[in-house]
Amino acid sequence: MSEIDAIYQIWKREIIRYFRDKYRLAGSIFQPILFLLILGSGFSFVKIGDLNYQKFLFPGIVAMSLVGISLTAGISVIWDREFGFFKEIEVSPISRLSIFLGKAFGGCTIALIQGIIIASLSFIIGLNLPPIIFLKIIPIMILISFSMVSLGLIISSYVETFESFGVIMNFIVFPLNFLSGIFYPVTQVPEWLKIITHLNPLSYGVDLMRYAIIDKSFMNPVLDVLIVILFCILAAFIGVLSFNRKK
Repeated sequence: MSEIDAIYQIWKREIIRYFRDKYRLAGSIFQPILFLLILGSGFSFVKIGDLNYQKFLFPGIVAMSLVGISLTAGISVIWDREFGFFKEIEVSPISRLSIFLGKAFGGCTIALIQGIIIASLSFIIGLNLPPIIFLKIIPIMILISFSMVSLGLIISSYVETFESFGVIMNFIVFPLNFLSGIFYPVTQVPEWLKIITHLNPLSYGVDLMRYAIIDKSFMNPVLDVLIVILFCILAAFIGVLSFNRKK
């Protein structure tokens, strides 16, 4: 039970730190809403089939909010390493797997909370989501969040400073988001861009989220599920290996 308790305590610490940081909480919610209202309104003349652009964009914004907050889970590792806390838990009688899972579950929970908040604001664009929709999208949110949290923890296991982490984050977040079909249908892009988009694992998460929320898919939903699950498993596996590597 000591390993389970260790996972719980690390998870709990991540949650407490998140809710104590009011500016981080407000900023992480404000940015996706800003994208939705300003970008969505600016391209309101665009029609995607029978959908206006804001409704098309909304599921992608939910996914994008998950990516941003999930990847920043790695910052907590660098912070803990910087101030000596990470060294203390490393020398404690718990496995690095437990450390990884505690951090990953904490980041995933925070991302899930934010994703639910953003999804519940769908009414601001005239999209009323029944409660059953949330039962569909929560598992998708968990898979996307855990994948991205694992990716953030992988990065943090190799970099030593906040500055390095920030540079790598910007290098990863931009192509992940803009090459995932959040802002455009993946079927209406040049062939070279379509190939890159299909190589991006987030594309399948965005498409699955869009299918669950507005019943609109540009790829095979079954393939979406398989790719998202496989990427989640792969990212977690590499994350555990990264945490277990000798320094």
